[in-house]
Amino acid sequence: MKSFTRVMTMILAIVTLVSSIQAFASEDGNFTNYTYNYDYWQDEIEMPDAYRVEQVVYSGTLGLETPMNKPQSLYIRGNRVYVADTGNNRVLEIERQGNQFKLLQIIDKIKGAQPETLSSPSDMFVDEAGNIYIADTNNQRIIKADKDLNFVMSFVKPTDPTFGEGDFLPARMVVDVSGRVYALATNINKGLIKYEADGIFAGFIGANPVTYTMFEYIWKTFFTSKAQRAQQAAFVPTEYSNIAIDEEGFIYATNAVFSEYDLLWDNAKPIRRLNSIGNDILVKNGWLPPIGDIYWEEQSIEHGPSKFKDITVLENDIYVAFDRTRGRLFGYDSQGILLWAFGNKGNTEGTFNGAVSIEHMGNDLYCLDELGCTITVFRPTDYGNLIFEASDQYLKGDYDASADTWREVLKLNANYNLAFIGIGRALMRQENFEEAMKYFRMAYDQENYGRAYRYFRKERIEENIGWIVAIAVVLIAVILILRVIRKMKWEVQEYESKRKAR
Repeated sequence: MKSFTRVMTMILAIVTLVSSIQAFASEDGNFTNYTYNYDYWQDEIEMPDAYRVEQVVYSGTLGLETPMNKPQSLYIRGNRVYVADTGNNRVLEIERQGNQFKLLQIIDKIKGAQPETLSSPSDMFVDEAGNIYIADTNNQRIIKADKDLNFVMSFVKPTDPTFGEGDFLPARMVVDVSGRVYALATNINKGLIKYEADGIFAGFIGANPVTYTMFEYIWKTFFTSKAQRAQQAAFVPTEYSNIAIDEEGFIYATNAVFSEYDLLWDNAKPIRRLNSIGNDILVKNGWLPPIGDIYWEEQSIEHGPSKFKDITVLENDIYVAFDRTRGRLFGYDSQGILLWAFGNKGNTEGTFNGAVSIEHMGNDLYCLDELGCTITVFRPTDYGNLIFEASDQYLKGDYDASADTWREVLKLNANYNLAFIGIGRALMRQENFEEAMKYFRMAYDQENYGRAYRYFRKERIEENIGWIVAIAVVLIAVILILRVIRKMKWEVQEYESKRKAR
């Protein structure tokens, strides 16, 4: 009887375990709240959750009579959340009050505009004065309205011959502090379309480099007739998938069209940070460039490389990219080092089937799913907050506190290389180069270790320069004395030889 009871208990435990696993697993068998990183050997390692789902906002949550339909973009200003509800030709303005979300208004027309109604709006931006900019795609314009939704002006298709022909279909945009508009438009691959604040077209910046395979290049090279060349596809730049602007006015752009083989060699550049003239100045001091997952099934759409659909930049220069391939979020610090990765495809909380847009409110992350028509709010855990705190302290110059906070992170995750690097960088700033070398060595950070070693060597030389000079002088004196003695000895020997010869 006891044996039977023991067997039944084991069976019940196994069933419970399997049920628990299924409850947390997504369709491809991975845990939905599984957070990971990569070590020096590029092995995937599990780590504590940096974020957890706080809540999911549905159409019903907002009391919408007409549910959201293929929403395409999020924008956040203060505690206001704006949603481009593209399929319903409207923009939703939502206010967060504590843990509650309240629909403030539905923006479906702009007073005084021609036409007043919106048509497939795909993005929006709100400036500090409360003016709202809307990428009114099917009306072929970017429309600007004041805070009371009165028409101010439109940014329309440029008449400049460099722009090209075809419809003007603005899809994504940002606005800088001076009111300049930077936009992405469907089928325009010359870079970001730049407008001055008065609506004048100012050209393109940050064009994606032309990409082609060696086979394509050789094939084109050997075509001799103009007719044959004309029949071949031209080598043209690819389009960006999305853009975001940080507090300093730098534009982050994501690119989802590239060759898989270019990723690990940093030729694809799926994330770029563009300055005012369009040059990529993204810092990449990690073991690998910011590319998302480093392992994937080649030539596969569903399980291929990470394709970043959107990006958001936090106040501490940490940026988070939203991967449409597997519905994952990848966080990187200002040095391009991967902080954490989590998320998956699926229909449960914290998973996505149509990852399309990401924004932040403080350190909370807001993710929009165009297929599920949901906004998922992620809040940092205590572990995640420690990482943010350590990064903030370092950027503010409080290096002692930063090192102490990174040590707290190590208590929760003893294998977190970034904590070793963070402590090492803080010690470097404190000019404690010898101690910094120890932490860089533990993190296998050869570049920073070499830098710390050079400073340590210089410091030791400067501290002992007196002894070094004294020893050098003594050595020179000894060498000179030995030479004199050797010469005298030689002269004596020569004299004795000559005397004996007589």
